[in-house]
Amino acid sequence: MSTDGERYAPDEGEGHAGRGAEGLRCLVTGASGYIGGRLVPELLEAGHRVRCLARSPDKLRDHPWAGEVEPVRGDVTDPESVAAAMRGIDVAYYLVHALGSGSGFEDTDRRAARVFAEQAEAAGVRRIVYLGGLTPRGVVEDSLSPHLRSRAEVGRIFLDAPVPATVLRAAVVIGSGSASFEMLRYLTERLPVMVTPSWVHTRTQPIGVRDVLRYLVGSATMPADVDRAFDIGGPDVLTYREMMRRYAVVAGLRRRLVVPVPVLTPRLSSHWVGLVTPVPASLARPLTESLRHEVVCHEHDIARYVPDLPGRPLPFDEALALALRRVREAQVATRWSSAALPGAPSDPLPTDPDWAGGSLYQDERRLSVDASRQALWKVIEGIGGDNGWYSFPLAWAVRGWLDRFVGGVGLRRGRRDAERLRVGDSLDFWRVEEIEPGRLLRLRAEMRLPGLAWLEMYVETEAEGRTRYRQRALFHPRGLLGHVYWWSVSPFHAVVFGGMARNITKAAGKAAAKEAVMEGSGRGAASPADRK
Repeated sequence: MSTDGERYAPDEGEGHAGRGAEGLRCLVTGASGYIGGRLVPELLEAGHRVRCLARSPDKLRDHPWAGEVEPVRGDVTDPESVAAAMRGIDVAYYLVHALGSGSGFEDTDRRAARVFAEQAEAAGVRRIVYLGGLTPRGVVEDSLSPHLRSRAEVGRIFLDAPVPATVLRAAVVIGSGSASFEMLRYLTERLPVMVTPSWVHTRTQPIGVRDVLRYLVGSATMPADVDRAFDIGGPDVLTYREMMRRYAVVAGLRRRLVVPVPVLTPRLSSHWVGLVTPVPASLARPLTESLRHEVVCHEHDIARYVPDLPGRPLPFDEALALALRRVREAQVATRWSSAALPGAPSDPLPTDPDWAGGSLYQDERRLSVDASRQALWKVIEGIGGDNGWYSFPLAWAVRGWLDRFVGGVGLRRGRRDAERLRVGDSLDFWRVEEIEPGRLLRLRAEMRLPGLAWLEMYVETEAEGRTRYRQRALFHPRGLLGHVYWWSVSPFHAVVFGGMARNITKAAGKAAAKEAVMEGSGRGAASPADRK
């Protein structure tokens, strides 16, 4: 069982809500996302059986809990796949949303929620559990941000449905890798003096991710007559300005100067957040729009069904300290980028004959390596993030800035883990599509392109037993613009991709040489003892 992330575990003096009850059959949607990926191991630890509905089940296969769940392929907007996933289920968790998918995301959310509620009723599901957004009291729903309005509507759809529902409403979630935490972290760490929008004065009630998980697990065993929404939050009510200042204290930074100005609209401030943090403007905008409203809990009735434990919910400073420790120890179980952003390409590498007549450009490089297969693989799996891309850093940085300029994810998403990758991980502006440890890493591009792109890195053995590095960049153009794009950038491939191949093999060779020296030193140090 995984112990990554801000999970709650018995060795911390805490029990699991639902432990000792009959093992329920739980359906989790959004298991490849930030909350869903952390909820699954908690449900398993509580004694429940878990089925995961995912558009791409392969994204789940490298999670530590993958062998303990039943993956099912499907989409929440498709009645047939949802019906199949609901069969035999007691509790269905709805943890998906179309945030950032464009102007039609409210329609998509509405349609998906109705499909989910209808199929839950048809399958005899005992409870729906939904994690939504905390909404301000006394505010007309039409005046809410589209993000909050859609979250509220989805919750209402579930509460109006025949199946009993638990709708949990949270504001800012503080946990390593959450979008809210990453925004707060990068804004505070990178800007000692900040000119900020007026929403930094808006009050909110943040909650630690481990408390969110505790309430989600506890919701599975609520009595059948409970059919309502619950506000969930931590013990602190703070403005965003206060959160930034308290983050600086917890992180050991100098006091931050915050200067609010009224001219920064949600659209402008989302671009400002997109420039400073890894969170792209397409995701930052709905988050910043939501900060226009004061979101504070008006009840704590959830404690009747999921009792509070000593020191829980976690105070803001403790949740921050825990999240920071997980980041610094590289123990981040899931990140906001764990789920692909809506609209990002998801097409697998074309291998079937139907593509044979189409254009599939490629740039291929092969180099012998003076290192073992293991040494080369270690370099390949460590690529990206702080380690960079082993060629022409300025070119990669410019490409990242251009991508963010046109609304893409850019190059700053980094890595979830500094050393290990798994299928579905985001890696700067790529996503891991396939990984065969010791042999193949295939990345699919998620930057804005007039086509589909992949980057493959192979570890191979040559006839004489030497190690060989093979690298392929592939591009399937869309329309004339795609062809123009490929031929306009192809003159730079020798520098970018050629340099990458050379530097990766050099890095592997240096690592192997260093390892050999250390092993030799170790043997030399041990020889006197061996002679005694």
